[in-house]
Amino acid sequence: MLHNNLGINEKGHLTLADIDTVELAEKYGTPLYLLDVDRVRANCRTYIEAMRKYFGGTSGPLLASKALSFKGIYRIAAEEGMRTDLVSPGELYTAAAAGFPLERAYFHGNNKTDADIELAIDSGVGYFIVDNLEELAKINGYAAEKKVRQRILLRLTPGIDPHTQEKISTGKVDSKFGSAIETGQAAEIVKAALDSENVILCGYHCHIGSQIFECTPFCDAADIMLAFSAQMRDRFGFEAETVNLGGGFGVRYVQGHPVIDYAENIRLIAEHIRARCAEFSLKMPEILMEPGRSIVADAGVTLYEVGSVKTITGYKSYVSVDGGMPDNPRYALYQSEYSALIANKANEAPNFVATIAGRCCESGDLIQEDVSLVRPERGDLLAVLVTGAYNYSMASNYNRLPRPPLVLLEKGEDRLGVRRETFEDLIALDL
Repeated sequence: MLHNNLGINEKGHLTLADIDTVELAEKYGTPLYLLDVDRVRANCRTYIEAMRKYFGGTSGPLLASKALSFKGIYRIAAEEGMRTDLVSPGELYTAAAAGFPLERAYFHGNNKTDADIELAIDSGVGYFIVDNLEELAKINGYAAEKKVRQRILLRLTPGIDPHTQEKISTGKVDSKFGSAIETGQAAEIVKAALDSENVILCGYHCHIGSQIFECTPFCDAADIMLAFSAQMRDRFGFEAETVNLGGGFGVRYVQGHPVIDYAENIRLIAEHIRARCAEFSLKMPEILMEPGRSIVADAGVTLYEVGSVKTITGYKSYVSVDGGMPDNPRYALYQSEYSALIANKANEAPNFVATIAGRCCESGDLIQEDVSLVRPERGDLLAVLVTGAYNYSMASNYNRLPRPPLVLLEKGEDRLGVRRETFEDLIALDL
């Protein structure tokens, strides 16, 4: 199996966290998101323990909310001692409603509105990741009104190409995010932050992209960030206490993807950073990382009921399911790879190649193309694996379809984390 929390039981059914997925589909209906909470916790601990061991001090991970945001995930993160990053007022509101301690939250975004900034300061958010000069001015001004000094990191673009999918690459010099080091604009915003009386500049942040399978791009980014920190020390007398390298470690969606040892990669990055700090005569800063996908992706499976199997003679075959791009838009957006199988026939060898099509009135509503499956029949259960990240969080009501429920699996038990939307929910805001 792709990951060791997946299996096949004596009935020939796919299991997740040793629980029969066919029985879960019968209990909760389809489409259905499943999340293995024990796996989420284990992934959190891998990052926490490795970063504490190899970076030392107060270094540690922040859960990247954009990968999966609902009240339950913040409770899990808080229980595991994680910090979190938030990219919208909605994520902030959800974290607060879940009881997450907001002093451990870092507020992101390249276009925070005045209302966003005021909400975050009023809510006691720990840190802002400041994107631009206009935002800095607003934070400084509102903090003055509230008679507080707000801690901030500055988002910088190091000009790194991590060789990942173009639409999830975020660290190039012409990115919409942050201030570019190469152009001199990063130095300008450092000076502006140091001149702002009501903010406390703690350090720098960067994010180079997602679904990265090696540590070299992170080491390259660290080189640029540490060199910049040394330059700002020499120019302004400010040495960063914190350097946030963002997220981006990949996960295995298909058998061809490599197995990543996250702890070993963290060790290698830490070794590299210590050497560079010595070279630049810098103190070892607090190092933060923002894992999202690598915390929740392999904890998730999505279940669908097969509606039809259609073969266009001489061309291709389609397996149509009762979900699609509203619950998983990633193939339509990025042509993302996924593994799929027939969950109620998981012990049988694949004998049929087909494209998995969703139910929407949209030719691009596909989940995967040219997948090898056991030939399914109407009523069979199709499972798409490794869907814990960027599925529920990116879901929509396109074609006026209710979003699926999210069921949490922990210690052999199942419970609802998010209930299924109803048709009444769909029209609740209509006037």
